[in-house]
Amino acid sequence: MNTPLPSSGALDASFSVLGLTSVVPVVVVEDVADAVPLARALVAGGLPAIEVTLRTPAARDAIRAIAAEVPGAVVGAGTVLTPEQVTDAVTAGARFLVSPGCTDALLAAMRASGVPFLPGVSTASEVMALLERGVREMKFFPARAAGGTAYLKSLAGPLPQARFCPTGGIGPDTAPEYLALPNVGCVGGSWMLPEDAVAARDWERVERLAREAAALR
Repeated sequence: MNTPLPSSGALDASFSVLGLTSVVPVVVVEDVADAVPLARALVAGGLPAIEVTLRTPAARDAIRAIAAEVPGAVVGAGTVLTPEQVTDAVTAGARFLVSPGCTDALLAAMRASGVPFLPGVSTASEVMALLERGVREMKFFPARAAGGTAYLKSLAGPLPQARFCPTGGIGPDTAPEYLALPNVGCVGGSWMLPEDAVAARDWERVERLAREAAALR
């Protein structure tokens, strides 16, 4: 059951990213002018948690614009690699953080940020290391390449306290298989944001695909 969305002004580490929605759109924004209409389409389609990846020069401004102009959106920063990016993302308005992996310095910065975070893991040892540090919610990446649902099923037995957001190679056909696992809270993906739809600014199509994604669980 999804938890209530936190208020738009709060940077509150008490809420769970895994409880916001079944599907977290992973968004690459090339043109900051697309950020607000794109986010509005996702929210209208039932996907309020939006991960904007820090892969483009427009990412930080996109986060700032979504945070300021899209009521109902819970915007986060993805592909967070350094402590400096943690600070920049939160200053821009990111309300959660997602990283593809984890280092001691990055974990310390994410903890100090005051917002929820999902550090990336792909092995049992990485999961155990984070559990030792009190972290129970993680990103499983790259999901398909790292073993997919079979690997997550194997982790559930010895490490039942860990919960995951698998991301990487997941689409509408495979997302339900992940979401059916007891240790999966949500999945991340970009299939509801096809490149041709974004290039054409076809936000109606994005909203329709978002609505289909939101109904997967």
